[in-house]
Amino acid sequence: MIHESIEDFAAALPPMRAIAGLDLGEKTIGVAVSDGFLSVATPLETIRRKKFGVDASALLAILEKRSIGGIVLGLPRNMDGTEGPRCQKTRAFARNLRGLTDLPITFWDERLSTVAAERALLEADTTRKRRSEVIDHVAAGYILQGALDRLAHLKRSGSA
Repeated sequence: MIHESIEDFAAALPPMRAIAGLDLGEKTIGVAVSDGFLSVATPLETIRRKKFGVDASALLAILEKRSIGGIVLGLPRNMDGTEGPRCQKTRAFARNLRGLTDLPITFWDERLSTVAAERALLEADTTRKRRSEVIDHVAAGYILQGALDRLAHLKRSGSA
């Protein structure tokens, strides 16, 4: 099921299961995963996109192997908060994925996640070639960590 609010998503999550964060691009899907306590996001890998069926198969294999309990998709809003064509593509991907899995799915505002990932990789003195190989799943890590931090806040405040 697709949950528009992080609160609804939190309520739908199974206990003690990791969740995955996705940075959906035109050519790649960056994948990050959390720990079972939903506290730390770890960049995992980048899937090279082909067509939806192939992409979904690769993604679902990762999710099953890691016993993932939910999916957070980065939503690429415009800087003014509006949704453009990239958001529509992300929402369509989520709808198509929903047909293949029962895992709860939600969205997380990903504005500037790639910029933050690029900055972190530059500060780590990563080569240009290596940055291009890892930027997508590092950005997925930033997306997922933002959602995990919000989930932790909800848990502390008793909302989830």
